Amino acid sequence: QVQLVESGGGLVQAGGSLRLSCVVSGRTFSSYRMAWFRQAPGKEREFVASIRWSDGSTRYADSVKGRFTITRDNAKNTVYLQMNSLKPEDTAVYYCAARRTIATMYPDWGQGTQVTVSS
Repeated sequence: QVQLVESGGGLVQAGGSLRLSCVVSGRTFSSYRMAWFRQAPGKEREFVASIRWSDGSTRYADSVKGRFTITRDNAKNTVYLQMNSLKPEDTAVYYCAARRTIATMYPDWGQGTQVTVSS
């Protein structure tokens, strides 16, 4: 349906910031919700944040609320995850995902980008 290309992962110290990017292509996606998930080794993949493309409506996991901000740039077809006040427990592979707003599951995923937060 759509293709997602992620970038921006890396190594950062606790308390630092990082911005992840996800470029979306393939089909029109004005009716899509974009999301970021993350998965740490040995743990289940968990929801981080999402944004409805049409109006910018956002949702956040409690663990990142107030620290992370998800945004989108219509001109660049890109969704961002601004991560501030990073903690070691934020260390994970972060995945960009997309689904139609009427759906409940995310069928389209990026390749993932590693975020490592050192203490």
